[in-house]
Order: sequence, then C-alpha cells, then structure tokens
Amino acid sequence: MADEPVRRRRGRARPSPLPLRDGVDATRVVLRAGTGHTVGECLLAAPTLDGLSEEDLVARASAGEIVDAAGHPVDLDRPAIPNTSIYLYRDLPDEVQIPFGLPIIHRDENIVVVDKPHFLATMPRGRHVTETALVRLRRALGSGDVAPAHRLDRLTAGVLLFTLQPRLRSAYQELFAARRVSKEYRALASRDEALTTAVTVRDRIEKTAGDLRARVIDGPVNAISTISLLDEPAPPGLGVYRLIPETGRTHQLRMHMASLGVPIVDDPLYPDIRPELAERPDHGDFGAPLRLIAQVLEFDDPVTGERRRFESARSVADPPR
Repeated sequence: MADEPVRRRRGRARPSPLPLRDGVDATRVVLRAGTGHTVGECLLAAPTLDGLSEEDLVARASAGEIVDAAGHPVDLDRPAIPNTSIYLYRDLPDEVQIPFGLPIIHRDENIVVVDKPHFLATMPRGRHVTETALVRLRRALGSGDVAPAHRLDRLTAGVLLFTLQPRLRSAYQELFAARRVSKEYRALASRDEALTTAVTVRDRIEKTAGDLRARVIDGPVNAISTISLLDEPAPPGLGVYRLIPETGRTHQLRMHMASLGVPIVDDPLYPDIRPELAERPDHGDFGAPLRLIAQVLEFDDPVTGERRRFESARSVADPPR
C-alpha cells in the first residue's frame, strides 16, 4: 500500500557505534564470507559497498572510520568471523534533487508531522539517501533522534509522522503496526459515476521480493479498501476519489483502483508497467506524479491521550509542488 508501518527487528536494535554524518546513518555490513577470507575481502564483496575500492577501504580504516559493534577500529587483514557486524560510512550516491519542499504541519516535543511531496522517499534505501524525508528533517531540525513512525511510498505524497524522542518511538510505531490509526487517501482517476456509492474491495495481495508489482492470489483476504467518488473539482473526464484502507498491503490502493477499472492517473505499474513514466524522475522530469495523496491521519496520541488529526494541504487535482 502507500502507507506501511516501519518494520522493526525482533528485540532491541543494536545502536550504531558511529554517529550520524550530515543526517545520514553509518552503514552496517554483516560479514557473510566463509573461512579463509579477511575482513577487507568481505567488505569489498558486500553489495551495499559496491564501487568501493581497496584503496578507499584502507584509507577509511587508517582514519578509524571502520569499526566493529563495540566501536573498536577494525584490522582489515584479520580473519573474518561470519555474521559479525562492521560499521562504516558509505559514499553517498549521486541523486537527482527533488524540487519540492517538505512543509511541517505540526511539531511538538514528541512528534513532527510533515506534508511529504511526491517522489521523495521516506527514509534512505538503495540510491535514495539524502533526497529522503528523514535526512531532510534531521538536517533541518539538527537532530539525529528524528525517526519515522510509518512510511509512505516514494511516489505517494501526504501526511507523514516522525518521532523526536527515542524513548517514545515504539509507542507511535505500534499505533500503525496495530492499525489504530484512521487514514484517508485521495486519488485522481477516470470518472465513474457508479462509484458515487462506496465500493469495498476485498482480496489477497502478495508481493515477492524482486518483483516490481504485487499480485492478487487465492487465499484468505488480507487487503480491504473502501473507495468512493467525491463531488470535488477535477479536470474533464476525471474524478477525485476517497480511499479508506482497512489493511496495509504493498500497493494495495493502487491495485484496488485498477481492479475497479479506474487506475490512478500516472501510475507507472498498474494496470500495466510503463517504464518510460517510471524513468522520468531519474532525468529530472517531475511533471507526472502518481496522483495519490495520504490526505488525513487521525489517532489517539499514545503519550498525551488527546485525539490528533492531521491533514495534507495538497490536492490530487493540482500540479505537484
């Protein structure tokens, strides 16, 4: 779906022994090679460090910037112990700058809520590192304690909540994991008057790692969305839809809209893969965003007990901003 809880490892996550560098976490590499390899050889073979030369590795080790889980400098020539963790700073990838702001909707001592633009990832992953909401916020607020309570897809805009205190992080993340948050989305698609009356879609969605698209399969229902056409201004032939997800499967809302015959405008995956559309942002073209916005987020605050409601100022009928 467009909105997913942040996946937490079982047990308490091990903190990095290296501090943030300009809002970006150090990279953790788990040594995987078998007996007979050195730490340096294992690091050079790690996919996350692709492109790092032996000379770069030696220079970083000499500067004390390659450490073990206890923060001790690592000898690259020592025998590798499989499944041990090594930390270092990764070279940041060249990224196309996302030309849209990240307005703050609300901020207090516990949380900060932003109105995320299209194309900006929630948190670093793969080739999107500095051009992410998390790194932008850490830099803007000057705090390494900023952490996402949930995630929005890179192509989806709208309301996104971050925590500001590590001791409270799990309380807000659990809201999303336990589905105690009310969410509303807006989507722009072909106008279908039959959907003026709300329709609920129920099916089973699964997504396989490495596959761009999720798919509907037989089995118990795990994806439920209620969709209705709103009486709101839209370009000719198009309509603004209200989407209420009861569950949070990957690409759920996009798939359910397509299944009703009203795929979301400028969706690069559903109902068909459109590589030319997906590649446009890589070339600095941001004129055709997926017209899907996380419009409303509402919940009982787990710390203060008050009812919270946050709403995006964006419109799916307007150009991106």
